[in-house]
Amino acid sequence: MRGGGLWQLGQSISRRLAQADKKAVARRYFASEADLKKTVLYDFHVTHGAKMVPFAGWSMPIQYKDSIMDSTVNCRENGSLFDVSHMCGLSLKGKDCIPFLEKLVVADVAALAPGTGTLTVFTNEKGGAIDDSVITKVKDNHIYLVVNAGCRDKDLAHIEEHMKAFKAKGGDVSWHIHDERSLLALQGPLAAPVLQHLTKEDLSKIYFSDFRIIDINGASCFLTRTGYTGEDGFEISVPSEHAVDLAKAILEKSEGKVRLTGLGARDSLRLEAGLCLYGNDMEQHITPVEAGLTWAIGKRRRAEGGFLGAEKILKQLEEGPKIRRAGFISSGPPARSHSEIQNDKGANIGEVTSGGFSPCLKKNIAMGYVKSGSHKAGTKVKILVRGKAYDGVVTKMPFVPTKYYKPS
Repeated sequence: MRGGGLWQLGQSISRRLAQADKKAVARRYFASEADLKKTVLYDFHVTHGAKMVPFAGWSMPIQYKDSIMDSTVNCRENGSLFDVSHMCGLSLKGKDCIPFLEKLVVADVAALAPGTGTLTVFTNEKGGAIDDSVITKVKDNHIYLVVNAGCRDKDLAHIEEHMKAFKAKGGDVSWHIHDERSLLALQGPLAAPVLQHLTKEDLSKIYFSDFRIIDINGASCFLTRTGYTGEDGFEISVPSEHAVDLAKAILEKSEGKVRLTGLGARDSLRLEAGLCLYGNDMEQHITPVEAGLTWAIGKRRRAEGGFLGAEKILKQLEEGPKIRRAGFISSGPPARSHSEIQNDKGANIGEVTSGGFSPCLKKNIAMGYVKSGSHKAGTKVKILVRGKAYDGVVTKMPFVPTKYYKPS
């Protein structure tokens, strides 16, 4: 998911709405509202007190009536329901859809069992990340994947360009973009028990990264046990005409414990979970190896290559990258994107890509890129915020332990 500083933006809007003429502030932040796309849940959000902001060309809720801090904690203690319909779901079909996709991503797609998925990275010719995506092998001739809203246009153009060339050589692959569907993310410890009220499928038999096409609340849904918070949970692709009813049913069955949650808390949750935000922590010039996503490069792919940028990526796997993504805990004000990172002698060793105050840990947390060797846990650093250096320490991620539902 793309879009840095969401947590800060939410806090800024809250402060300004509290302090200033609300109409003037609303004009400033929401002036382009008429030009923005809206999800089918837009009116539902507004009715529930959402503060809507422009995000990747969409009008999206950054927070509701509770604070971003409270929303973040509630997700980990109870549960959250996010509208992520701005993200782009698509299906690849045909007997050659797997070899086609493997030209574009680092995952061993062929090795996935039907009904399972994984996080992967679309790479460019230089080994940099075009986008990260959760891909699922529905069956051998059907792949379902979701790409980030801010990357939609370039991702679809990239896939289409390569698909034309692949088909020209006789490859059997086609695609469908699921603009007829909406996407809800239900996250937190109450996600499974609440959703179980709305389906006959036994959710205890669906594990992290598993995928099913099942009936939920009377609609045929694509269900993936995944998320962007570090908590157990689900992403539910639902026909758009059923999206509002499903959202209402989830909130009702939770008896008020699962709350509608905006992009501000989603950003702090993913940072606590040590997850990359495309556009901040991953970019066109950052490789999966540098980003700490070596685990996402399949064993067979490391041996065979065959994806864009393989030469550079395989060389980095052999020799080690020059920079690495690392986590930090720091003193003073929270570090922000582009804050300089120095070693204990005051020499520049990198910069922060995401940072903020952790609502769950009550500490400043951040991630960023530093020179290899300076990335090891326990390494003391200085982080510059508004020109002043503050003490920090390299810390293993995730900052908050993940709770993915896996076989025991």
